[in-house]
Amino acid sequence: MQNFINHLTNSVELNPEDINKILDFITVKKYTKGDIILNAGDFSNDYYFVEQGVIRSYTIDDNGKEHIIQFGTENWIISDRNSSLCKKEAKFYVQAIEDSTIVMLNDELSALIQSLNPKYIEKQMILLQNHVRHMQDRINSLLSDSAKARYLGFIKLYPNITARVPQWMIASYLGITPESLSRVRKDIASNG
Repeated sequence: MQNFINHLTNSVELNPEDINKILDFITVKKYTKGDIILNAGDFSNDYYFVEQGVIRSYTIDDNGKEHIIQFGTENWIISDRNSSLCKKEAKFYVQAIEDSTIVMLNDELSALIQSLNPKYIEKQMILLQNHVRHMQDRINSLLSDSAKARYLGFIKLYPNITARVPQWMIASYLGITPESLSRVRKDIASNG
C-alpha cells in the first residue's frame, strides 16, 4: 500500500495514527490480467486508485470497436464519473491490462479523510481540475494534431507504458489504426 500511502501524504498532512485509520477503512482488490473491474451499464460508487498494475477505461461503439479513453498505471485514479459521481449507469468499461492491485476509493472514504484533515477536499479539487485539463488537451489533440504529435504526447503522458500495453490499445487511444501507429513509430525511430 506504499503508493496509496504516498498519495495520501502528498495530498495532505496526516499523522501515522490517521493513516492507520484510513488503511483500516479501505478496500483493496486484486485483479488478474483481463478481468473486468466495471462493466458499462453497471453502477459503482468507486474510484480506482492503481496501487500496482495497469488498467484502462474504454467504450465499445455500435460496430463493436473499442475506443480507449484512459490508461491508469501506478498512482493514477480511474473512474466512470457518470456512475461514481452522478449515480447513473456507467458508460465505460474498466479492465485490468496487467495483474493489478486496486484501492477502492469512494465518498465515504473521502469523508473520513476530510474529517482527519479538511484540506483533503481542496487537494482533490486540484487533482480533478488537472484531470479535466488533461482531457481537454486530449480532445484538442485528437481533433487537431497529427498521429505523430498524438503519439509523442502519449509517450510524454505515459512514459513507461509502451512495453506494458499492447500496441493495438495504444492505437485505439490515439484514434489511429495499428498500422498507422507502426508507421509513426518507424518514422520516429528513423528521424527522431
